[in-house]
Amino acid sequence: MAARTLAAYAGFAGADLVMIATAVSEVARNILEYAKRGEVVVSVVQRGDRRGLEVLARDRGPGIADVSRAMQDGFSTSRGLGLGLPGSRRLMDDFELESKVGLGTTVTMRKWLP
Repeated sequence: MAARTLAAYAGFAGADLVMIATAVSEVARNILEYAKRGEVVVSVVQRGDRRGLEVLARDRGPGIADVSRAMQDGFSTSRGLGLGLPGSRRLMDDFELESKVGLGTTVTMRKWLP
């Protein structure tokens, strides 16, 4: 997975690599399941003395009608376990979600090096 490779290059190791790969897999799976098409862009970021990895996942799918509900553990519109978005939020340090019905969804996540 490209995200894991870039994360290792940025200096992440061990459990952090697993957390990043899992979070990216979850948001990518959501794009495929709900929007069918989209993109995931992973980049190394620097903010002052902090260095980390940023993941931008966006689509032009149906959007999420109730974002707060979608961010609750156990909620799923697809008979899944409902761990995707809330699980990704827990695995990363920063998590932002913007969604508009009929226009799509953008998730921005960051993990900072310790």
